[in-house]
Amino acid sequence: MKSKTWITIGIVVLVAVILYISIKGSYNKMVQKDEAVTSQWANVENVYQRRLDLIPNLVNTVKGYANFEQQTLTQVVEARAHATQVKVSPENLNQESIQQFQAAQNELSGALSRLMVVVEQYPELKANQSFLDLQAQLEGTENRIAIERNKFNEVVRDYNTYIRRFPSNIWAALFNFDKRGYFESEAGAEKAPKVDFGTN
Repeated sequence: MKSKTWITIGIVVLVAVILYISIKGSYNKMVQKDEAVTSQWANVENVYQRRLDLIPNLVNTVKGYANFEQQTLTQVVEARAHATQVKVSPENLNQESIQQFQAAQNELSGALSRLMVVVEQYPELKANQSFLDLQAQLEGTENRIAIERNKFNEVVRDYNTYIRRFPSNIWAALFNFDKRGYFESEAGAEKAPKVDFGTN
């Protein structure tokens, strides 16, 4: 009778140890992957902030040229103001909040694109060294944004995959490790844009 009791106790202890090791390993791995997502989100925010910081200098440079289309400048300034208001907390990186962030940034990208099209009508502005430097910095920043967004999607994919695997999914649900959102391509991004300058 005593041997059966010891066997039962041994089995219970063994199961408890295995369960503890599983929970500890999964929990620590989820924390590590969650921190990687948070860290990469900070990198994404940094490159977007760099773009926001360049815009006032760009606007001031362009504003100095007589008869420059005021409506285009106003759109850039308003889009920048809107983009600065849309903040996403690292704890709230779900699909909805990232889409709101992305929509505000896309609005700013559109306004900047329209500004660059209007600049084409001002050869003296296109030759201005300050403008050329700012334009080069903006182009470099746009490239960094694309790189950091791709890296973000990679670490999010790694995290989301891990918390959906068995048995990690059990511990993820127990400890509230939720799925994170991705940056998505804009609708029509797979097609080359149609540029029509028209004739007036």
